[in-house]
Amino acid sequence: CIRDREKMPFYQKRGRIPTKRHIQFRDENGNLYWEELISRGGFSDIYSNVYHIHHPTSVETIGEFKKINLQTADKTHRPHHIRTSNVESTGDAISSRITLFFNSDLVISKAHVTKSMDSLYRNGHGDEVLFIHSGSGKLKSNFGNLNLTLGDYVVIPRGVIWQITVNKSMRILVTESSGPIKTPTKYRNQFGQLLEHSPFSERDIRTPKFSKPMDDKSVEIEVKIKNGIQTYGYQHHPFDLIGWDGYYFPYVFNINDFMPITGKIHQPPPVHQTFQGNGFVICSFVPRLFDYHSESVPAPYAHSNVDSDEIIYYIEGQFMSRKGIEKESITYHPMGLPHGPHPGKIEESLGSEETNELAVMIDTFKPLNMTESALDLDDDKYPYSWIKS
Repeated sequence: CIRDREKMPFYQKRGRIPTKRHIQFRDENGNLYWEELISRGGFSDIYSNVYHIHHPTSVETIGEFKKINLQTADKTHRPHHIRTSNVESTGDAISSRITLFFNSDLVISKAHVTKSMDSLYRNGHGDEVLFIHSGSGKLKSNFGNLNLTLGDYVVIPRGVIWQITVNKSMRILVTESSGPIKTPTKYRNQFGQLLEHSPFSERDIRTPKFSKPMDDKSVEIEVKIKNGIQTYGYQHHPFDLIGWDGYYFPYVFNINDFMPITGKIHQPPPVHQTFQGNGFVICSFVPRLFDYHSESVPAPYAHSNVDSDEIIYYIEGQFMSRKGIEKESITYHPMGLPHGPHPGKIEESLGSEETNELAVMIDTFKPLNMTESALDLDDDKYPYSWIKS
C-alpha cells in the first residue's frame, strides 16, 4: 500500500547543493560543508538535506530549563464564548502566548505579539500552525524567510529553527500539534499532490526565500519540549546554510486563497477542511455563495457532533449562525451537547445569496481542557443565549 505522506509532494531546492547526497561537498578553499539530514518518521517519510558552513551540533552552553505546567481549570460542562481580544498578552511570538485549551493532541493559545524575538526558537516535540489575525512581520528560519500578513496560516514543522520579527504588532492564534500537520488526505492523490477538486493547490503555497548564510557566533536557541523550554548556546548560527533541498520546510497559506466548495443544499463543515493533525482538523470559513436549491436553508442545521469538541475563532464579517460574536471571539462547544444557530438566524438566512464570514474552526476528537486564562475571558451568559425572549 502507498503510505500517506506528511504534507504534499512539494520538492523545493535553494542555494547550492552537491550532485548527489552524502558525497564530499567543499567550498572554494577545499573545506567540507557539513551535511545535515532532517527527516520525519525516522528515515521513512519526508526529509530535507541541508548544508552548513559550520558543524550544526556545536553546543557551547546548556542553560536553564523553564518548566511549563498546563493546568486544567475546574469547569462546568457547557458551551463557552471566550473574548480573546481581551487577553492580557505582550511580548514576542513565544513569550506572549496565553494557553486557552489543550489535550494530548494539541495546545491552542493566543499571542498578542508586540516585539521581535531576540533568540531563536525550535519546537522539538510539536508542529505549529500560526494564524495571523492582524499585523505583519517576517518569519526567519534556517530554510529562508517568509513575509507574514493578515490571514496567513504559517505551518512550521517540528525541528525548524525560527524567529519572528515584527513590522506591525500581531495577533496570532497558535495551534501546537503533537503530530504532523498535513493537508487533508481526502484532497490528495496517491502521490500526495493536491487534487483537482481540492479547495486550494500548491500554487497557493508560499515557500521560504533563501538568504545568504549567516556566520554569527554564540547564538542562543530556545528548544520547546513537551513540558518546558530548554535553552542552548551554540557556537555558530544555524542559519549558515549554503543550500538545501527536499520536502521538509516551513510554508504559508493564506485563508483568502481558500476556494470554498458550495452546493445546492447546505454543505457540512468537512468541505471547509484545510489541515489535519493527529486527533483534530482545521477548517476555513470564507466568503462564499449560499446554496441554490429553491427551498434551501443557508444557515447550518443544529447538530450533535458526538465525537468532537468544536472551537470556532471569529476573524471578521457577519457570522450567519451566531449573535453577539466579536472579532477574536472563540466559541467552544464540547461534545455531548447539541449546538446550532441562534434563534432567528435560520429565518434571517432564508433567501440570502452569500455570506461574508471569515473564521477558523478546530474540531478535536478528544475532549479539550480549558485553562483559567480562558475562563477569565468567558461570557457566562452564553449557554442561555438560545432561549427565545
